[in-house]
Amino acid sequence: MAKSKMPPPMADINVTPMVDVMLVMLIIFMVITPMLSKGVSVDLVKTRNPIGMADAEKEDAIVIAVMRDGRLYLGTTLLPASEIAPKVRDMLTNRLDKTCYIKADQRARYENVVDVVDELRSAGVDQVGLMTEQIEERHAAPATAGGQM
Repeated sequence: MAKSKMPPPMADINVTPMVDVMLVMLIIFMVITPMLSKGVSVDLVKTRNPIGMADAEKEDAIVIAVMRDGRLYLGTTLLPASEIAPKVRDMLTNRLDKTCYIKADQRARYENVVDVVDELRSAGVDQVGLMTEQIEERHAAPATAGGQM
């Protein structure tokens, strides 16, 4: 009787399924990541020593954005200034933490930011946090001395 020869065992790893899974995950993260940002994007004022406000990143945080052209957003909803107080008052009912956060564009008029603070105070807000960004200081390379005389 003749024995049938079996092919030798293969030592290579088939990475095609792993690459397929990784590409699908990459696409999912690329689609989901922009949706995770809370509210509208604003060019925040830059400061040297910002105070960390971790509560502003919470899902239920009340964030009002003041755009440079004067538009106001409560989360992602465009609102006139007169409607901010009633909406915030409704959001604050049954909450112990009555803190709101303002992220104002660095070129927004100061008057618009003050109006938002006034509206929030009339809505019963206890604390108002003004969101800023850390200044990224670039250290210049040391100047080299030298040359011919």
